[in-house]
Amino acid sequence: MTFSSALLILLSSGPALAQGTTVEFGGHVKYQLVATAYPEGSLFRELTGSQALDQNLDLRLNLDVDRGPWNLDVGYQLVGLFGDTIDFTRDFPPVLRLVARLPQDDTRLFNLTYVFRDEGRAAIVQRLDRGSIGYSGEKAVVRFGRQAISWGNGMIYTPMDIFNPFDPAAVDKEYKTGDDMLYGQYLRGSGDDLQGVAVLRRNLETGKVDADWCSFALKYHGLSGGSEFDVLVARHFADPLLAGGGSQSLGGAVWRGDAVVTFTDEGTVFSAVTSLSYSWVWGGKNLSGVVEYFFNGFGQPDGQYDPDSLAANPALLRRVVRGELFTLGQHYVAGSALIELHPLFHLTPTVFTNLSDGSALIQLATKNDLKQDLVLLGAFNLPVGPDGTEFGGIATDVPGQYLSRGPGLFLQLAWYF
Repeated sequence: MTFSSALLILLSSGPALAQGTTVEFGGHVKYQLVATAYPEGSLFRELTGSQALDQNLDLRLNLDVDRGPWNLDVGYQLVGLFGDTIDFTRDFPPVLRLVARLPQDDTRLFNLTYVFRDEGRAAIVQRLDRGSIGYSGEKAVVRFGRQAISWGNGMIYTPMDIFNPFDPAAVDKEYKTGDDMLYGQYLRGSGDDLQGVAVLRRNLETGKVDADWCSFALKYHGLSGGSEFDVLVARHFADPLLAGGGSQSLGGAVWRGDAVVTFTDEGTVFSAVTSLSYSWVWGGKNLSGVVEYFFNGFGQPDGQYDPDSLAANPALLRRVVRGELFTLGQHYVAGSALIELHPLFHLTPTVFTNLSDGSALIQLATKNDLKQDLVLLGAFNLPVGPDGTEFGGIATDVPGQYLSRGPGLFLQLAWYF
């Protein structure tokens, strides 16, 4: 029996769902408008002109069915995209797709994505981003199917979160992309828990499930006084991985951090993140801030991001292509503050800085609850740095042209039902 067949049987069981069963149904419609300017010398400018304008429409339907210890979780998406970026990035090699195009299931266990159209300035795709069956006992939970999991203690950069992490500069982080996995959790009487994950993937060339493309991980989460800690052991895309981290209250602040050691064919790689966060009231307004340092062991140690230099770092490129890393350098500092100007209006300024080359991304994000179930998100992004730097624009094979961007505007109106 296929996974999709099992879902259909559960959904169509009719009277069996009538007694002792709770059903929750909801979702959202999100409209996005993204405008990006391209400066002189940008390769993007040669492809699409001085600016790009993109519009996205995302319909999501969520179904949650509980019957005793059993649970069915389904999330359906219908996404339409129209604009310049979906057009000029179509023929880019994966390493140059610095902006996401369309979700794909080429390497996932189940192909739950169907592209209706991808041509010209438009694309339409439907998919199941969630589709799992679970059993919850008094101390144990087991789930199988498409689901999402987040691990680690990084607030902005998340080296321990190896399964579809968010881009640190993403504005909408409501839903993580799901993966096809077997997940289990055992809760101890002390409050500690042990989680296990097996993410099953197919080899892109053979189309068959391949252990070297899969991920297997165990994570122990413990409580000790006023602190929490995590220990992770994993085999991720054939690379053994060890990690540890935690959080600790320091007066009124909270310290968090993770350290990750990955054993690759190219050698042993160490990455780490540490942050300090604090919340306070100033002028009658609630504020919270975080300062975070990230060491990306896979990054370029010399700050050289030209094609030849990047090609000499295959471990970095693999993780960029897989969507696990969004940084090319090694040393980063980010600072962010959440300012509650009004209970219904939040302002979040953030600065992401590459310490190796001095470039930065300045972001000013807003969240406005217009009315019940209607939310407006906005963001203004300003990359800062000279040509050849990460945020200023990395070099290309074309002399004098860079993958550079100018100011950008993001707007999203979401209606929830």
